[in-house]
Amino acid sequence: MPSSVLTPAPRLRGLLPDWLHNPKVWRTEVLAGLVVALALIPEAISFSIIAGVDPAVGLFASFTMAVVISIVGGRRAMISAATGAIALVIAPLNREHGLGYLIAAVILAGVIQITLGALGVAKLMRFVPRSVMVGFVNALAILIFMAQVPEMHDVPWPVYPLIIGGLALMVFFPKVTKVIPAPLVSIVILTVITVAAGIAVPTVGDKGDLPSSLPVPGLPDVPFTPDTLTTIAPYALAMALVGLMESLMTAKLVDDITDTHSSKTRESVGQGIANIVTGFFGGMGGCAMIGQTMINVKVSGARTRLSTFLAGVFLMVLCVVFGPVVSDIPMAALVAVMVMVSFATFDWHSIAPKTLGRMPAGEIAVMVITVACVVVTDNLAIGVVVGSVTAMVIFAKRVAHLANVTSVLDPDGGHVVYAVTGELFFASSNDLVGQFNYATDPDRVVIDLTAAHIWDASSVAALDAIETKYAHRGKTVEIVGLNDPSADIHRKLSGELAGNQ
Repeated sequence: MPSSVLTPAPRLRGLLPDWLHNPKVWRTEVLAGLVVALALIPEAISFSIIAGVDPAVGLFASFTMAVVISIVGGRRAMISAATGAIALVIAPLNREHGLGYLIAAVILAGVIQITLGALGVAKLMRFVPRSVMVGFVNALAILIFMAQVPEMHDVPWPVYPLIIGGLALMVFFPKVTKVIPAPLVSIVILTVITVAAGIAVPTVGDKGDLPSSLPVPGLPDVPFTPDTLTTIAPYALAMALVGLMESLMTAKLVDDITDTHSSKTRESVGQGIANIVTGFFGGMGGCAMIGQTMINVKVSGARTRLSTFLAGVFLMVLCVVFGPVVSDIPMAALVAVMVMVSFATFDWHSIAPKTLGRMPAGEIAVMVITVACVVVTDNLAIGVVVGSVTAMVIFAKRVAHLANVTSVLDPDGGHVVYAVTGELFFASSNDLVGQFNYATDPDRVVIDLTAAHIWDASSVAALDAIETKYAHRGKTVEIVGLNDPSADIHRKLSGELAGNQ
């Protein structure tokens, strides 16, 4: 065969996803998707109960979210499905107005997410400090563990040795081989033991009935009127914001774990598309599912979209085809998996005495506040917002003290030069007015801003107030040394701001 016939093959191979020509990657992604699907089932059922809907509504949402986001999302290997945060947001709407309004809110939330994504809201992620990110990760680990506590309370005694056995398998099995994910081995072995020995422990089937057919598309059963829109809009907006916050934070976390970059704008738009599709298929909506993402990426080693896609597909196959078998899986097996995920997720280095001894007190405070807010509210988005605001306040307070004013009197006493250094913004400029000697200074005053930068209207207002105070005493002020951005904002706003006298 001529060599020219063979040469396109390597080129074509380079254009194909890894899992199409790499058996090892294929195996990893397929098995990871299966483990995630098994872990999704009880979670989706639990979140359905929180939202007050039938378990099938949560399971359908997890199926459609995972499949759609695997295609349109910006972060490979991240799992999106029905989540507790979304369930808490939409539960009051379902309780007061019914499932039809809930579905309509899910679709509207998707539209809002697409709009916010197109407007570039994802770029706000750059303002999330590292201390908030560490607090987010640690709070996530705590929440994952706390979510397992009810499954270990007031249960038959065999549950405890099963959990311990499951943890032992996940710790020691990888030392034997990593070909098969340890969580999958743990789930299979514990299920076989409980079924073969007839051990009576809580199972997946105890959480609720699994669906016996695939979801079908349809429109929400609501009147298409302005009243409906005003009813669902607040819930849709809250769902959109919470969903984007959790999804973007999770995407950033996966970026750090895999040392790769992802498009946050595409992820924002993708979350919106996934929620719209989910709504039309009768699902309760969702966002990135952090615990399952950690199972997929950190525990199972998945790195491609295939694992996310198969997690959704396997979920429906397990429910519809293998429902009776899946129902027999002991909850202890899944609890063991999530406890291991919790342990692996927590950033233990961040609380090491050596680390804490070197970190600034403000950084530690931000991390602790983020964790505390998340744990108290059970809402990761609230913790991130409060932590970020706290970090900004601490930063502003720290930077405010960097603005200094020094004066040098001309030898002939004809004028005085004030040298201002540092960043001038709302926090630092508040004290600026009081650092000048209005009564005793000579008739000509020079304010040198060569080593300073004007950031906002507050600083311009402060400079105007200084000029006004000198003018009242018949003295003139000359401002020199402005860099181009500072000169531009000073030229536009000087003399135009009310209340500067």
